[in-house]
Amino acid sequence: MTEVWATAALWLALALVATLLSLWLRVATALSEIIVGVVAQLILGAVLGGAALGANESWVKFLAGAGSIVLTFLAGAELDPRVLRSSWKATALIGLVGFVAPFLGCTAAAYFLLHWSAQASWLAGVALSTTSVAVVYAVMLELGLNITKYGKAVLAACFVNDLATVIALGLIFSPFTLHTLVFVLVSLAALAILPWLTPRFFGRYGARPSELEAKYILLLLFGLGALAAWADSEPVLPAYLIGMVLAGTVGKDHALVRRLRTLTFGLLTPFYFIRAGSFVSLGALAAAPVAFIVLFLAKMASKSLGIYPATLVFRYPRMERAYTTLLMSTGLTFGSISALFGLTHGVVTQAQYSYLIAAVIGSAIIPTLIANAFYLPRHLIPRGHEPVAAEAAPARVGSAAVSVRLEPVSQGEESR
Repeated sequence: MTEVWATAALWLALALVATLLSLWLRVATALSEIIVGVVAQLILGAVLGGAALGANESWVKFLAGAGSIVLTFLAGAELDPRVLRSSWKATALIGLVGFVAPFLGCTAAAYFLLHWSAQASWLAGVALSTTSVAVVYAVMLELGLNITKYGKAVLAACFVNDLATVIALGLIFSPFTLHTLVFVLVSLAALAILPWLTPRFFGRYGARPSELEAKYILLLLFGLGALAAWADSEPVLPAYLIGMVLAGTVGKDHALVRRLRTLTFGLLTPFYFIRAGSFVSLGALAAAPVAFIVLFLAKMASKSLGIYPATLVFRYPRMERAYTTLLMSTGLTFGSISALFGLTHGVVTQAQYSYLIAAVIGSAIIPTLIANAFYLPRHLIPRGHEPVAAEAAPARVGSAAVSVRLEPVSQGEESR
């Protein structure tokens, strides 16, 4: 157990360093954690060996996976049904275009420019068509945009994008089996029952120091996540759907959401983001950078050519058009999952996997830095609101300090 505790201390030390860097460099914590993961793996790998960071330890994988699942659930719980009903056309169009354009563009780039096989090219298209709900939600949460109509609409578009990615991965590479049918039927039944069951269960047994609500939610997430893995799907998909259907219950319980955020951002997501960064091999990229550059530019160009015109259709102001396009150009969770699926199933080689992972993680960092530095819609950031339990902390973006409101004061404010 000494090695386990030492490794845990190392990872939390890296998380603390990443948090300090995010404050000093004025970037989102999620991005600084990815960068710290890249640098830590480079330094520790050179000094102590490739496995020194312990990124492939089973308990590290579990904490990282739990972080992505709970973070995705929280992103789903932020969705406001009223916003979805009022902007479903924009959400659907931007989300679908955000999938189709990079899926076709990156597939073509891998096949015609890099001369990959047809299967490997399709896999590249799937992996690079994603939008990172985890990164987008983490950034919006820090800025307070998650409680705005604009932020909720962007998160909904991210979900549509990633749902199309999961479907494409399943249709192209995973045959529909009895396991898949069972997973779909059980998930549909759960999604139908939970909005009715959850508020009644919480009303009768909740509001106690034993944190029954958190245990209930984690049981749902891990249970349906296990069923998704058994059906060769991805655990984060039911997590997002559960968050959506429980937005009216969990999303309105600000104290519960705050406690879940403490667990998620304090312990789980550092393992997820640092581990994602540790998969980037700077040596391999330096030795053969062309494939990475082609894949990265293909994703950025195709995302921009698809999403930016879609935002014009719905008359987004200039800053929101650019910011939406850049945020939806990010990729991490489903992109890395798709790339790892291709590697484990022999669709791509180890070298092709490294290029895909590097392009995915590069897309998580570079567009977000550009978006927050040059296109941040500051007029949408909530100002002058007092949080429920603590003083609002200033979060610096670019050269301006903005007040981040972690929780709305009232239901009336939440609907603004």
